[in-house]
Amino acid sequence: MSPGYTPAGPKRSGLRTEVRPTHTMTDVERVFREEYGRAVAVLVRVFGDIATAEEAVQDAFTEAVQRWPASGIPPSPAGWIITTARNKAIDRFRREASRDARHAQAATLLANDEPPEPEDEEDAVTDDRLRLIFTCCHPSLAPAAQVALTLRLLGGLTTEEIARAFLVPETTMAQRLVRAKGKIRDAKIPYRVPGEADLPARLRAVLAVIYLIFNEGYTATSGDRLVREELCREAIRLGRLLVALLPDEMEAVGLLGLMLLIESRRDARVGEAGEMILLSDQHRDRWDRVLIAEGQALVRQCLKRNRPGQYQIQAAINAVHSDAPTAAATDWRQILALYDQLQAIAPGPIVTLNRAVAVAEVHGPHAALPLLTDTLELDQYYLFHAIRADLLRRVGRTVEATAAYDAAISLSGNAAERAFLASRREDVTRLM
Repeated sequence: MSPGYTPAGPKRSGLRTEVRPTHTMTDVERVFREEYGRAVAVLVRVFGDIATAEEAVQDAFTEAVQRWPASGIPPSPAGWIITTARNKAIDRFRREASRDARHAQAATLLANDEPPEPEDEEDAVTDDRLRLIFTCCHPSLAPAAQVALTLRLLGGLTTEEIARAFLVPETTMAQRLVRAKGKIRDAKIPYRVPGEADLPARLRAVLAVIYLIFNEGYTATSGDRLVREELCREAIRLGRLLVALLPDEMEAVGLLGLMLLIESRRDARVGEAGEMILLSDQHRDRWDRVLIAEGQALVRQCLKRNRPGQYQIQAAINAVHSDAPTAAATDWRQILALYDQLQAIAPGPIVTLNRAVAVAEVHGPHAALPLLTDTLELDQYYLFHAIRADLLRRVGRTVEATAAYDAAISLSGNAAERAFLASRREDVTRLM
């Protein structure tokens, strides 16, 4: 993604050449980012087809670029976009019809009432967006396709931006998106929120997709930058949307709290030269106290409901970190207890790996090392080797620590992380 994260909307050449006033350019981009997903969600219901809805919304924003500089932003920009998109789709149906079924479809749409404007029918629009999220995250789609579609349809990111996030050519990502939307169409995947019996499993997929987007932003899997701020922002925005849509789902609340608490440390995590700074070495006065307060409030909300889930517990762990005025003051015993609870309800190798870090802080590195065995099957995960290397360093097994650092460096695709690991390896070699 571009460092400045200045989306150019559906037709980039139009936004760059058609609009003269800078302030209007910014307004159109802002409306595009904020309302694109809302407009697409409404029009998927109207047209019954994602591709048709997307094309119509893109046409409407192109018209906005041409008209808003002179006429100004309308009182209800989202309503203007939805209505204009609907009318443009009807016009296209008429042009392409010539006595076929599209002519009848256009006539049917004309006979229907106008689609609801957001401020008048907020509940209806909310339902549309919720349906679209669950459609994007249908289990028949591959996880990578779920993430890409969510970013495209709900986040309003361009194909170029998504391709950069996935580190693939734009043409490749365009083909993936077309195939994913085609699968939804051909398999007749329903555009609806799952029933009560299916909701827990489907919600897990939605939460996982949003968290994957956040994690890729917070620690980029490859490239020169450690953090992709734009992906973090998009994940948090989608998390806020999900909580607004499903306020009683405590795992959604927990995920939002988790992301906010982690995001609060972002500025302290990267040094002036772009180098990675560990949590224990961060200047805590650089942590965002507003985000911490909001995240902790969400954790308290979850605790009151007493229905713990994996995201709620992870949020609680990060709340403990955010409570500590210094690294030395961190309540590691409480963190270990929370990891014990997390391992009980959501066991897995990553949980075991992270719990080992807490065990090392409470009981020492000698107690933690036996937990990091080959049975975890994390040999291709760089953090497994990085954490193991640190524990080996702390117990004085420098030769093994050096080999573990080498393994971590070879598996990390991020330049900032590799540089950090290399510096740690150099520290170890000086002790040999």
